[in-house]
Amino acid sequence: MGETMNAAIYYGARDIRVEEVPIPTPAPGECLVKVTRSGICGTDASEWTAGPKTFPVLRRHPNSGHQGPLIPGHEFVGEIAVADPTSGLGVGDRVASGAGIWCGQCRRCKTGRTNQCVHYRTLGLNVHGGMAEFVAVPSQTLRVLPNELSFDHAGLAQPLAVGIHAARRSGAQHGDQVVIIGAGAIGSFVLAGIKHLFDVDVTVVDFPGRRLQRAERLGADRTLGASPDIATEIADALGGDKPDVVIEASGAPNQLPTALQMVTDGGRVLAVGIPKDRPALDVHSLVFREITLDSTLAHVCDTDLPSALEILSEGVLGAELAETPLPLNRLGDELDRLSSGKVEGKALIDPSV
Repeated sequence: MGETMNAAIYYGARDIRVEEVPIPTPAPGECLVKVTRSGICGTDASEWTAGPKTFPVLRRHPNSGHQGPLIPGHEFVGEIAVADPTSGLGVGDRVASGAGIWCGQCRRCKTGRTNQCVHYRTLGLNVHGGMAEFVAVPSQTLRVLPNELSFDHAGLAQPLAVGIHAARRSGAQHGDQVVIIGAGAIGSFVLAGIKHLFDVDVTVVDFPGRRLQRAERLGADRTLGASPDIATEIADALGGDKPDVVIEASGAPNQLPTALQMVTDGGRVLAVGIPKDRPALDVHSLVFREITLDSTLAHVCDTDLPSALEILSEGVLGAELAETPLPLNRLGDELDRLSSGKVEGKALIDPSV
């Protein structure tokens, strides 16, 4: 192993440079991981186009460990190059990282909500991440990959864990009628998660085309093309009933108010997508119909990441979403594609090439 590595360094809006930097030295409790696949998501695209504003407070967090240019990458998998002797992991083990780091001692951590840790920070967003040949990773975030799971498919593990956490947060129960608005990557992950966890009937809404076709292959019971009358069309498709749970996973304008409109009285709406503009909500209807409006963020590594690896081991989701890995110097191009809506699946980078 040389003393330096190639890494993508994020300096600001549309300014990512591949540079040669020192290979990190893992601290106690960390492993050094040789990265084989690193994915990108909407958060990366937002920071690429608009600058580091998605988590401005966390970037200045006193425990973030980083104040200057950052190595992005919070969706990565790889092999253990240097093992943490207390972790039970060994050199050569193939691993996925949940990327979120929690303290384990605060009130939220002690109730199992580690994604709400008061010291929470994320590799690739607050500290150097996996868009590099090597990354130092807290061992608590690492899970060994099943033998049958390829690196290409395993590269979806972290965002799938986010979708699984959203499915848990939705409050869905066996027998519910569920609607998911949005059939992009995150909507697909929520669909896979909710079908894995619950025996529910799921309708997916998006514009007609390949995304809805993919949703059908991933287990949607029905799909509907987006329209101004979608709430009525949903009720018609459900035999006159309104859905028990509506999950807004598109982040498109006015879709959260649409979700509130279509859900049954006493039902639940989960906000997953993040719209650019603040939506205007009908609070009168929200209160008088006793609708529960909830939200979701990140995932709980100990429960959601193992479930993600289990789903990916089946092979179906990875075959549908994992794109052909590209070299590190193509990262800016892929962020442009993602920010312009031209990515149908999950873009993956292989930092070793």
